[in-house]
Amino acid sequence: MGILSRAIEQRSAAAHPRDPVLAEWFGGGYQTASGIAVTPDSAMREAAVYACVRVLAESVAQLPLHVYRRRKSGGKDRATDHPLYSTLHDQPNSRQTSFEFRETVMFHAALRGNSVSKIVPYGGQAVGELLPLIPDRLAIFQATDGRRAYRYQPETGPEEILLQSDVLHIPGLSFDGVSGLSPIAYHRETVGASLAAKEFGARLFKNGTHIGTVFEHPNKV
Repeated sequence: MGILSRAIEQRSAAAHPRDPVLAEWFGGGYQTASGIAVTPDSAMREAAVYACVRVLAESVAQLPLHVYRRRKSGGKDRATDHPLYSTLHDQPNSRQTSFEFRETVMFHAALRGNSVSKIVPYGGQAVGELLPLIPDRLAIFQATDGRRAYRYQPETGPEEILLQSDVLHIPGLSFDGVSGLSPIAYHRETVGASLAAKEFGARLFKNGTHIGTVFEHPNKV
C-alpha cells in the first residue's frame, strides 16, 4: 500500500481534472457530460461546494454536546460523571478534540452521504474512543440477520468486518435504509459543468483572452 499511495500522490500532483484513471483510484470517478470526472475530492475545488460543506461541518461542530441524566420528577441534569461525557464533550479519540471529530463526521456525511466511526473499548469502557473511518476505504452492506455490516480496508493490515454494534454510523438520505446517498453523485453534472466552465475561463485568461485561430472565407461556409 505504501508504494501505491506514493504513486497516487505523485500522479495527483500533476493530474488533470479530466483524468478518469486518477478519479477511479480515489473511490470511483463519476464521468460527466462536460468531460470532468467528478469525485467528492474534486468537487471541493468548486467554491460553492466547499462553502456549503464548510458551513455545515463547522456549524455542527460548534454546537453544544452534553450528556444529560433525567430526573424522576421531571427535568434533567448535566451528567458530567457519565462515562460517555468526556468522550463526547471533550475528546472522542487521542487525535481529535470534540470539535474536530464532529467537523470530520459532518464533512464525510455531506460529501459522501455516510459517516462511520469505529467504536474502540478502552480503560474498561465499552466506548473508549470513536475513530472516524476513511469513507473511500469502506463498503456498507446488509448482513444475513438484517443488520448493517461494514467492510473496511485500513491503510496497513488486513481487511476488517465490523458489525452494526461496532460503529457509530450517521447516514444521509437513503433508499434502502442501509447506506446513505452521496450528494456529489446526485449532482455531479452540475458540479462538473461548473468545474469545466472555470477551467475554460482560466485557460482563456491565460491566453490573454485571445482566440488562438480564426478562419475566414470570402463566401458563406
